[in-house]
Amino acid sequence: MSSVMRFYYDPFTEFDRLFDDAFAARFTPSSVVTRKNGDVVRPSVDLHENKENNTVTATFELPGLKPEDVSIEVQQNRLTVSGEFKKAESREDNGYAVRERRQGKFSRTLQLPSGVKHEDVKAKMENGLLTLTFPKVTPEQQSHRITISS
Repeated sequence: MSSVMRFYYDPFTEFDRLFDDAFAARFTPSSVVTRKNGDVVRPSVDLHENKENNTVTATFELPGLKPEDVSIEVQQNRLTVSGEFKKAESREDNGYAVRERRQGKFSRTLQLPSGVKHEDVKAKMENGLLTLTFPKVTPEQQSHRITISS
């Protein structure tokens, strides 16, 4: 008795995989550091645009870190937040059934709008949340209407 195996080719499955790979490569920062076990140490970030104030606010979750544990740098219109979640000294490797608290170095990079200077970026850290605010469009970049004289 022979078995028959049928294979159905779905071109959209391959297209979806290619799209997902391209999307992940575009939005996953290359500067993210991995832990020894291969997990990515990547703090969560929320971006919010306020059209009335012409600002963007980025809020990073950095539980357990102090302002002196975090580095913020602006270079070539890129804002990089980096630091390290340190291993708790009381944590030993034996006896744990689950270890979900992160540890290791991290780095997240955001593209700033062109024309934003480092002094335009405001940072504040409170209760494990780092909040960065910067202008979406600098005054020089805002559109201006030109009237035609007759």
